[in-house]
Amino acid sequence: MKKTRHYPIFMSAGTQSTNQLMTVKNLTETSADLYIYGEIIDNTDFKWDEADVMPEDVLNALKQVDGLDNLNIFINSPGGSVFAGLAIYNMLSRNKAKKTVHVDGVAASMASVIAMVGDTIHIPANAFLMIHNPWTIAVGNANDFRKLADDLDTISSGALNVYKGNLKEGITEETIQELLDNETWLNGEEAAKYFNVEVADAKNYAACASDVLNRYDKTPQKLLADKQNNEPPTVTQENEEVEKIKLQNELDLLSI
Repeated sequence: MKKTRHYPIFMSAGTQSTNQLMTVKNLTETSADLYIYGEIIDNTDFKWDEADVMPEDVLNALKQVDGLDNLNIFINSPGGSVFAGLAIYNMLSRNKAKKTVHVDGVAASMASVIAMVGDTIHIPANAFLMIHNPWTIAVGNANDFRKLADDLDTISSGALNVYKGNLKEGITEETIQELLDNETWLNGEEAAKYFNVEVADAKNYAACASDVLNRYDKTPQKLLADKQNNEPPTVTQENEEVEKIKLQNELDLLSI
């Protein structure tokens, strides 16, 4: 009997999902700019925030840019659902356009996996790539947790395979696994030591205003400061409860 528990999702807490929330700009006959600026979430009728990005959003955006030669992908995201992130990565990967990724601010967790879809990846010296193992919250007995740990290891291998396809020559899988085990934040220059990325000039991008950044153990203080500068001055008790619910459903692994 399944012992893990879903926490309720309050539909009134979000905004109704619309395909227009996936931002496509500068669409020409040969190229387009695609912006992924928000948390990565699973397909749903409602979003916690208008900036949230679902696989369905990306699918509809790609329909707009089908047949183009170049696709510029701009990312400023704290990550989110493992399965939604892998779906987005795979959809972008299948697109035949030359893909140039720009990390604006941060590509953390699953957003770092999506960033790896680029034929060329640009990370400014003051922007961040963060990689870590997937995590979740569950309730159950010892057998449930043993299985859940095995499931998390299996799911983690999917992201690891994406990273392995973008490693600098001489970097081993064991090296990347150690970074994953220890939640590693890499600025542009540090990321270029491990992955095939190009270091761009430092630019002043605000970090994505998401409470997900607070949940990571080693978030750089600069990102937290940028986030606080973009937040409303107060947080209501209702919003705090919503954030607790989002935490429970973050990776959508509670149904495993």
